[in-house]
Formats: sequence, C-alpha cells, structure tokens
Amino acid sequence: MQSPPPPRNPEAVLRRLEWTVMRRLDGLLHGDYRTLFRGFGLDLADLREYQYGDDVRHIDWNVTARLLTPYVREYHEDREITAWFLLDLSRSVDFGSREVKKRELSADFVALLARLLTRHGNRVGAILYGLEVDNVIVPRSGRRQVLAILHAMMTRPPLAAGKGTDLGTLLKSAFNFIHRRSLLFLVSDFISAPGWEQPVRQLAQRHELVVDTHDGRFRQRFMDAAQRREAGLRTALRDAGVDALELATDADLVDTVLRFADLRKRKRAVRVHELPVA
Repeated sequence: MQSPPPPRNPEAVLRRLEWTVMRRLDGLLHGDYRTLFRGFGLDLADLREYQYGDDVRHIDWNVTARLLTPYVREYHEDREITAWFLLDLSRSVDFGSREVKKRELSADFVALLARLLTRHGNRVGAILYGLEVDNVIVPRSGRRQVLAILHAMMTRPPLAAGKGTDLGTLLKSAFNFIHRRSLLFLVSDFISAPGWEQPVRQLAQRHELVVDTHDGRFRQRFMDAAQRREAGLRTALRDAGVDALELATDADLVDTVLRFADLRKRKRAVRVHELPVA
C-alpha cells in the first residue's frame, strides 16, 4: 500500500505563489489593486455648494432648505478591508484529480488572496470546519498571518468516516461571530446536507460574500439540485446576492483572481450609483 505524500511546507507554498502567481498578477494589473481592495463604507466627507454638473442625487435637501442655496454631499470610501475565509475542510476536500487534491487547491487559493490582501494593509481571518467548527483564526495583517492560516489548513489530518458535511453549521457560526461588515470567502465543494440556503442569504445581507467552489462537477450538481429542490443551488446563490467563482483542480489561479477583480469592479460601480440621498 502506497503511503500518503508528506504534507507541503506552508512557507515553501507561499513563497512559490509570491514568486510565480503574484508576479504574473502584478504584470496583468500593473500594480493597481484598488479594484480588488476598496473598502465597503461610504462616509460623508464634506458638504459644498452645488456646481453645474454635480449629480442631483447627492443634494442634501435639508441643508439646501435651511440655507436657501443648493448643497451637495461629498463622500469618501473606507479603504480598510477585513476579510474572512470560511473553510470547508470536511472529508471530501481530500479528493480530487490524481495530481491535485481539493485541499491543496483551496490552500493555494486562500494563501494567494490572503497575501494580496495583507500586503496592502488589510486584515484576514479564517473559520475552519471539519466535522464541526473547530478553529477560528482572528483577523490580523501581515505575512505571518497568511502562514498561520495556511499552516492550519495544510496540517489537519484527513477525517475518518463520520457524520456528513453540514455547511449550515459553518455559515451560522460565521454569522454569529463576524459582526463588522467584511469580505467573506466561502471555500467549499458544496457536498453538503441541505438547509444552507437561508444561512448563506443572511450572511450575504450583512457582508459581501464570494463563494468559491473547488469541484469540476459543480455545474452538474447545480442542475441536479435544481431538479430535486424547488429552489436550486444556482437560484439560491443568485437570490442571496452571492457572487460565485468556480475553481477546478486544473484551474489557473490567475484567471480566478482576475474574475474576482471583475466582480469587485462591478460591485463598486453599483455602490457608487446607489449613494444615499436625503
């Protein structure tokens, strides 16, 4: 019987990603990560008199009525991000192609996104789920934090047979634990008991939620689930306002991050056009 391969070294994995994948991204994005890492808050920065060409939706009607002169609100965007990785590390993550297991793929994805975030001053944390939520890594910044998350993912022993995966447990724990609006990455293959749709909807109402699926058969399960249940998997995610990224074991991480950048750009465009008015 062939023995399992030795666990990968977190430092070596992160260094490889920094020297290869991140360098490619630097070239493609020309060092401009603002699309990826803008914050969520739109804070009132100032009031000034209306000028020709200003967006009338930004007029502060209370101030305008009091001063008898049109005034508009100016906003600035909070640049700080706190990101959380909600990690499904149940039994199925130790399957995959002959060359790459889903655990390795998800570790590379998490390490890459976490390092891109932390090197721009943002904080990242993680909630790990196996048979239950068994590890919470509170958000911090810096390369050492990325290594801590990567180490926690890579050194977990494979799970023995037991109860099946229940993503609802992970999602409910995240909802109860994370109160400040954050960027959440749910990393899972969605091989789970039903009943996670409502918790994911609740999370998406409070946070910006991106779902990453590391299984090449995900689309087929979308179709199967839609036939079995009134609200299928694809409909549930769309209705919850969740962005989905599919990452297969033969996927290119650069393509995944570029898709994420496009999602963030479209999200920001929506937020700017939905500024509150008096």
